[in-house]
Amino acid sequence: MHKLEIIRENGNVPKSLAGEDHVTGLVFYMAEGEIPAAFKQERVQAISTIDRAEALGITADAESWAVKVLHYQLSEIFRINPAISLYLGVFTKPDAYTFVEIKTVQNYAGGRIRQMGVWCGEKAFAAADVVTIQGVADALDKVNAPLSVLYAPKVEDVTKLPTDVAGANQFRVSVVIGQAGSGTGAELYTAEANKTVKSTVSCLGVMLGLLSAAKVHQSISWVKNFATGVTLPAFGDGTLYRNLDGALVEQLDAARYMFLVTQIGQSGSYVNDSHTMDTATSDYAMIESVRTMDKAVRGVRTYLTPEFGGNVYIDASTGKMQAFSVAHLETTANKALEDMEKGGELSGYKGEIDPEQDVLSTGEVEIVIKQVAVGVMRKIKVRIGFAKSV
Repeated sequence: MHKLEIIRENGNVPKSLAGEDHVTGLVFYMAEGEIPAAFKQERVQAISTIDRAEALGITADAESWAVKVLHYQLSEIFRINPAISLYLGVFTKPDAYTFVEIKTVQNYAGGRIRQMGVWCGEKAFAAADVVTIQGVADALDKVNAPLSVLYAPKVEDVTKLPTDVAGANQFRVSVVIGQAGSGTGAELYTAEANKTVKSTVSCLGVMLGLLSAAKVHQSISWVKNFATGVTLPAFGDGTLYRNLDGALVEQLDAARYMFLVTQIGQSGSYVNDSHTMDTATSDYAMIESVRTMDKAVRGVRTYLTPEFGGNVYIDASTGKMQAFSVAHLETTANKALEDMEKGGELSGYKGEIDPEQDVLSTGEVEIVIKQVAVGVMRKIKVRIGFAKSV
């Protein structure tokens, strides 16, 4: 009897998303002898699928433990967000970390990267690293290439992590101290058993995948939308989340670290919160606030830059800016924010220009823009009790 058998296969065709909020970078350090040959020729490369990564020598069965970890992180990224646009930089472990490689990868991407992961699983965490990374990110911001950095260092002992690392204006750095307590992540950590102090595998890939998939105003701790896919959460020293004292967990959260947690009544695990290492009272204490502002700034700049060198008309009798010049510039400045409000990324906005400005003398027009963010519900209080009637 005749028979035709058709087998469907996954071609891993790269997906695509509108905009550039999903453009992501990853900096990975390893010993020079472990770096795949393709990355010795070109340290930074665009990776669209896990197949592409494997073709470049990043495989799950590599001899190098670090390469296996890199493959795992990439697999997690593409599992969560197959449509991510990713730039990967693989660099030699330096004697002293300056994190200038963040700038190298961002420059390679033409300043398009919105969030970047930095894996330092073989380097013990130091508070000074946060300051250094923030400095690199500040320098990029000054050249109109702002981004948020997720930093994943080695966690030697989760109970001894410093709790006073957060500080003013450290809003471009978030410190990831979690990892998987089961599956491939746990197997890789167990493979380090012969070492006195194990390196941290980290759940950096999970965090990057979630952040790249989230809209700029969304917190990746949103339980309904951002499950991690990690069954058993742990910390970077192998301690299971369920085995750590609740008071210490609260302390780590208050210290603004990011890790994986469980939620009662829900399966799997979730991100504890979207902390940056800024002070808790700052407008930029959460990653979504930073990403939203960065998008607004990029958008305003895009629309206003063509106005450089343009004419501003003045009322000959009052010396004030003509109403139509004011209206044109206000509309232009507000266009990016209008698009963001329509996309649900802002609750509202208003851009204003004082027509009293002396543009003829200064050549400068000052525009004041105010925007109302989208709130994130972090606590819910329910009052419940018996009543004689309702």
